[in-house]
Amino acid sequence: MPTSLPQESLLKEHCYIDGHWADAISERRYPVVNPANGDVLAEVPDCSAQDTEQAVEKAHQAFLTWSNTTSKHRSQILRKWFDLIIEHQQAIAELMTQECGKPLFESLGEVNYGASFVEWFSEEAKRAYGDIIPAPFADRKILVQKQPVGVCSAITPWNFPLAMITRKCAPAIASGCTVVVKPAEATPLTALALAELAERAGLPSGVFNVVTASHGKDVGEVLSTHPLIRKISFTGSTGVGKLLLKQSAESVKRVSMELGGNAPFIVFDDADMDKAIEGAMVSKYRNTGQTCVCANRFIVHEDVYETFTQRLAERSAALVVGNGMDEGVQQGPLINMAAVEKVDSLVKDAVSKGGKVLTGGQPHELGGTFYQPTVLTQLSRDMKIAQEEIFGPVCPVFKFRTEEEAIEIANDTPYGLAAYFYSNDQSRVWRVASKLDYGMIGINEGIISTELAPFGGMKESGMGREGSKYGLDEYLEVKYLCMGGLDV
Repeated sequence: MPTSLPQESLLKEHCYIDGHWADAISERRYPVVNPANGDVLAEVPDCSAQDTEQAVEKAHQAFLTWSNTTSKHRSQILRKWFDLIIEHQQAIAELMTQECGKPLFESLGEVNYGASFVEWFSEEAKRAYGDIIPAPFADRKILVQKQPVGVCSAITPWNFPLAMITRKCAPAIASGCTVVVKPAEATPLTALALAELAERAGLPSGVFNVVTASHGKDVGEVLSTHPLIRKISFTGSTGVGKLLLKQSAESVKRVSMELGGNAPFIVFDDADMDKAIEGAMVSKYRNTGQTCVCANRFIVHEDVYETFTQRLAERSAALVVGNGMDEGVQQGPLINMAAVEKVDSLVKDAVSKGGKVLTGGQPHELGGTFYQPTVLTQLSRDMKIAQEEIFGPVCPVFKFRTEEEAIEIANDTPYGLAAYFYSNDQSRVWRVASKLDYGMIGINEGIISTELAPFGGMKESGMGREGSKYGLDEYLEVKYLCMGGLDV
């Protein structure tokens, strides 16, 4: 085993089903590769539909017991899980950086962010309140109670290999559901480390299961069609999300979908330019631009366009690119060569149609999966980069004249996950916020994710909300009890 990996006790090379570390039934395995240097970190089971069906059945057996435990008991176990994640945050962060590439300081931030959902829902577990509704007749009582949906499946992406799991699984487990997780092919090790810590926290066998696979189609089909699965939560591309929706419709499952984005970042002429630049940098370049809520299109008023683009280009050119485990690195690699090729093709398309490169614009001299932080200007809306999610360190900057034009450009997309805008005019803040068709809006702020607020999108960016008090309701059924014949 490579000595660069953290504590071997957290490095697992088996899937986790019903409280047991197991191989795939086929005994097939696949390698997990460090995108920064191509090193093989470990090999994990390449599970099939048959393995997944077994996990679902075990989760169902566990649900029959777990759903009848008290909310206080579930709360205590989740709290222990949270404590263990925080205790091992350095080891988890090192593991995460090596399998997904993000700088170590960002991985540490994600561990704390992801753990916050476990902490939050350990508290919310005790607050799944029902109601007593005034009845129309004296001999009746109307009660509303909430109960767990059932076995849930979670299909998670590689760019946040811990937080996307805890954001889905913590509320599910808190509500009394059991879960089967299919982590991204590229980043299963963080998920398996979470399973190890869940076991140490005392989570019973079958409540939290992790199925690893190199190709998710067969596993995803089981998780979206199996009759024992009552809820599916997916974070990923809109195309895959639509397929899972179709598959889950046959058995009318509950669904949460957090899909693609095309986030606008609007800078009005009355914006605080220092704050706008800082917000642009943290929003765009977190995880090397590989986040679903990062700024995808910068839409800047013509009066401040030159100032903004020049300052953004200077800051972008100064970013330190390299292996996320190296000290001082601010930008890691893209996840694979396909990602590099996609980003480069978007830049080339823009340049071929008249776009200007202020800085960057090509694969990094480090080679491999590294790409230069890039700022593009003189752009038009017919370019691919205006409509497609970039998922890389590229800032396309568009120009606008009026408030109405900025809103129209921002909403000109089928997506509606996150949006950002900067203005010091309070009347404008309320006008623009109400007209942007997005589920989350950062106003004079570039980082908006927190366990306290509902995370989710509109239009083709998905449905349902994760985090906050609303996140627990996604895993609860509302049951109405009419109690008649009472002698009162």
